Amino acid sequence: MEPKECLHCLKRIQGRSDKKFCDNQCRNAFNNTQNGVSNNYIRKLNRIIKKNRGILEELCPTDKSVKVHRKELTKQGFSFEYFTNIYTTKAAKTYYFCYEFGYLDLGADYFALVVNKKALKEL
Repeated sequence: MEPKECLHCLKRIQGRSDKKFCDNQCRNAFNNTQNGVSNNYIRKLNRIIKKNRGILEELCPTDKSVKVHRKELTKQGFSFEYFTNIYTTKAAKTYYFCYEFGYLDLGADYFALVVNKKALKEL
C-alpha cells in the first residue's frame, strides 16, 4: 500500500487508511479554499439584501405603508435588483420583499413601502 498525501499540504499522512488530511488545520484550509469563491458570492448578496432591508425598515413604520420616491431609496443605496421574495396579489400587483419589508411600484417613480406583519408574528 502506497503512502497517502495530505490534500492540502501534500505531506505524508499517518494513521487511518481513509484519512485525507494530516491535521485539522489542513482540512480547514483546504475546505476554505474550495468554498471561498461561492461563499464570497453569497456573502456579497446577503450584504446587499440586508442593506436593502435596513433602508426599508428605516423608511417604513411597522403600523402603516408609506409612499416614497425612487430618489429617496437610491440616495440611501437601495438596489432594486436584489430581494428575497415576490408576492403577487389577486389584483396582479407585485410586491418585492427583503425579508419582511417590501415595496410596490406605484408608477411615476413612486413606491409604497409595506411590512409583512404575518411574517413578524411567525417569528
